[in-house]
Amino acid sequence: MKSPYFTTEHNAFRKRVRDFISKEVIPFADMWEDERFVPKTLWQKMGEQGFLGINHPKNDGGSEMDFFFSVVFLEELGRTGYGGFRVAVAVQAYMATSFIAHAASEELKRKYLSPAITGNKLAALGITEPNAGSDLSQIQTSAVREGDNYIVNGTKKFIANGTKSDFVVLAVRTAPSKDTQRRGATGISLLIVDTASEGLSAKKLDNIGWYCSDTAELYFNNVSVPVENLVGKLNHGFYYIMQCFQLERLVAGILALGGIDCCLEITRQYLTQRKVFNSPLSSFQALRHRMADLVTDVEAVRQLIYHTAWLYQEGELPIAECSMAKLKATELANRVVDECLQFHGAYGYQEKCAIARIYRDTRAGTIAGGTSEVMREIIAQIVLGEVKVAV
Repeated sequence: MKSPYFTTEHNAFRKRVRDFISKEVIPFADMWEDERFVPKTLWQKMGEQGFLGINHPKNDGGSEMDFFFSVVFLEELGRTGYGGFRVAVAVQAYMATSFIAHAASEELKRKYLSPAITGNKLAALGITEPNAGSDLSQIQTSAVREGDNYIVNGTKKFIANGTKSDFVVLAVRTAPSKDTQRRGATGISLLIVDTASEGLSAKKLDNIGWYCSDTAELYFNNVSVPVENLVGKLNHGFYYIMQCFQLERLVAGILALGGIDCCLEITRQYLTQRKVFNSPLSSFQALRHRMADLVTDVEAVRQLIYHTAWLYQEGELPIAECSMAKLKATELANRVVDECLQFHGAYGYQEKCAIARIYRDTRAGTIAGGTSEVMREIIAQIVLGEVKVAV
């Protein structure tokens, strides 16, 4: 199909990504799900292929390709059907490392970003806490300067790559605010913390899905971090988070779109092969029309996502569109997988069925990176011209 967004180069890149995934990911993904993490060797293989630096500058070892190469890559991650794998890679390539690329010193880029692009260092992003998610005003993890170091204390929760990461980009409170209504916009900084640091420990969390995402809770007990590990300016972390959140939400929408495509393809094959009353399920009008409705809605969301990706590539910071893309794609993904599991009948309810795995993995999409409720509030604030800062 012709597209104003994808060239022959993008299509060739898609084939290369798809070939890599079919060879290096799909045959082993069930084992990674059982083990609850993605092995170091896979990160290095992805680094060798340049897949972890598509969106990063060449000076730091990245490819600095146009954003639709990232769209291709993220769609193919989604098409694997393994939600834990895709979120682990997205955190590495588009979330934690984006803060370093955006605001860190050249020395920090050399020490952390470049090895992350090659797959030799695994990254995590530590923003969410037991009582703080989208509401950054509730961040309590503190970093107090003592000489040439910050002393970090606090807890981070729901952290992908949490137990296996080599470093974590950490949101901390570096200055208290007397105005509690505006705490979110003041006094927050970003630090890069080596996970081997004394006083840092991790506990694996038992998700109902995203098994190989290595989701964990991190504990910081008087962890000493060099002052040169500050990302950007002191007390400017809120603004960096707001800028990078837009990419995170756009990425979430693209991943959801790829997941939808995977789900629909598995279901299409099932409907054409499974027979009831000597006829394939695909011959029954009730199912045919439900599929027609699903794919029509998917194509509408696809165009919203591609348009948002184009705005982002053009240098815009499309806050409303990124929130819309995440909202519609992740909610549609839940609807699609619910319908597709129903089409599979009792087979879809079996633990080892691909649709069952996709069903439990998909549910997290409307929660992680900002809930659907938060996305709607952001959109409403922008549309209604309110002056509140959208988070």
